[in-house]
Amino acid sequence: MRVLLVGAGGVGTAVTRIAARRDFLTHMTVADYDLSRAESAVAALEEHEGRFSALRLDASDEDAVRRALVEERCDVLLNATDPRFVMPLFRAALAAGTHYLDMAMSLSSPHSTDPYERCGVKLGDEQFELAGEWERSGRLALAGMGVEPGLSDVFARYAADELFDEIEEIGVRDGADLTVEGYDFAPSFSIWTTIEECLNPPVVYEKERGWFTTAPFSEPEVFDFPEGIGPVECVNVEHEEVLLIPRWVDARRVTFKYGLGDDFIAKLKVLHELGLDSTTEVTVPGPGGPVQVSPRDVVAACLPDPATLGDRMTGKTCAGTWVKGVKDGADREVYLYHVVDNQWSMREYGSQAVVWQTAINPVIALELIAGGVWSGSGLVGPEALPPRPFLDLLTAYGSPWGLREEI
Repeated sequence: MRVLLVGAGGVGTAVTRIAARRDFLTHMTVADYDLSRAESAVAALEEHEGRFSALRLDASDEDAVRRALVEERCDVLLNATDPRFVMPLFRAALAAGTHYLDMAMSLSSPHSTDPYERCGVKLGDEQFELAGEWERSGRLALAGMGVEPGLSDVFARYAADELFDEIEEIGVRDGADLTVEGYDFAPSFSIWTTIEECLNPPVVYEKERGWFTTAPFSEPEVFDFPEGIGPVECVNVEHEEVLLIPRWVDARRVTFKYGLGDDFIAKLKVLHELGLDSTTEVTVPGPGGPVQVSPRDVVAACLPDPATLGDRMTGKTCAGTWVKGVKDGADREVYLYHVVDNQWSMREYGSQAVVWQTAINPVIALELIAGGVWSGSGLVGPEALPPRPFLDLLTAYGSPWGLREEI
């Protein structure tokens, strides 16, 4: 399999380190707007035997991406950029006739008059508008194939297939006990994306009502995470699983809650109150005259790159899916989860836990597609495909998942 990886940040670099150990990969072209980042990712791989190369590429230039896919003879485009670039990459892969994978879907926009009750443009709506074209192309567009969304959706499918007869609620629950030495505020994932998903109105799905929204940080609950992480307060956050799971899994309710903590939430609220979460450019003075800059980009530039925090980070991160329902006439409640210890991921791969946990899942998906285990055409989420081969391969990669009975 020949892959065009677009984005050589923390997750993209972790993808290269994981994929380098797998035989299914014939060649991976690592592309980034900053060529030095792509070159650094490739140079860090020992004895890759020419299977990796670096390329400068602007993810917003749809035609340039299409040409790169054709010239590099790629079978698939793996999008490891932030959600702003989903649509040009998605369209470029369609035009080039390749498969496509991403880890976050096209951006949402709140309802113009009733943002905390009704959905406006939902996550992934722009992509689903092209679903028919992808079906006709005979190629597979696999959306939301990171850890959350991604592995969490695989867990939902597995629960529906093997653990339950009826499902009352599927709730993705994410928590960690990670700390970063020397920083009062150092998000372990892209702050640009974190602001987007945490300050947008969260979406909830109910079978009788469909999709609707609530206020940010609503419905707080304390969830007890496994492997020593312990109780963490979680709140509603906008996330793709709520938009994907109900399309393929029958459940009465679907939610996503993130363990952010009071301090993190307070800082996000301040950013919002000051307008520093905005992506609308403002004019600021510069040495050569006025310049246009996005406040959110300024915030991102002021914070440390999450990919560089691994040496200062300690603790574990947990991604998982809590499911409540009925099996063989009896109530059942389980939590399917995946935990990564930062000390382990740094020692084994040189990548901090959060980006590594995100990166392993698209690599597994690529291997399943390369082997014909996952196949099909059109736009799908991970829950549309057989879960057991994925979970077996996750364990084979040396990072097993777990299941905890709740009642």
